[in-house]
Amino acid sequence: MRTGDRMTIVIARLRPKPLAAGQLLCALALAALVAMQARGDTVGEAVRHIVFGDVVMTALMAVALLGFVYFRRLWRWRNAYVRHDGVTLYRGGSARWPLALVRDVVLAKDGVGVESLRLVVDDDSEVTRELVKLALLEDTPEAVRGGVMFAAAGMRGVPSGVTVN
Repeated sequence: MRTGDRMTIVIARLRPKPLAAGQLLCALALAALVAMQARGDTVGEAVRHIVFGDVVMTALMAVALLGFVYFRRLWRWRNAYVRHDGVTLYRGGSARWPLALVRDVVLAKDGVGVESLRLVVDDDSEVTRELVKLALLEDTPEAVRGGVMFAAAGMRGVPSGVTVN
């Protein structure tokens, strides 16, 4: 993959089936909620019921729409979710970190129990950054960790003993 002057190296891809299923479930939930909420004889009355009707139903419709947008965004980046260009590590389309600041990649569980790979960045904060959820990851966690650490070690100019399978 080429972006600008630098060659981009893909470290991790996302599995397409969970992303497609997430989009489908969110779209079906949104359609069902709109169908349940839309009442009236005219289009204007139906729209008024959807927007200004039951507040809980409107909030659930907003959550379903946000879920669809989230899974759609992941779908667009599924073939190059975690990548680097030799200077910067990228996650999806928005998050980026300088490779020189990357210290480690750890496996952690969140409050719900969902496992993810998290990035330890040396920027004077105690917080790790989520890199990718294991349920969505196409490659093995060890391979992704090895790829990130290899890229970070190459940026620091110090050879590392990381093995990528």
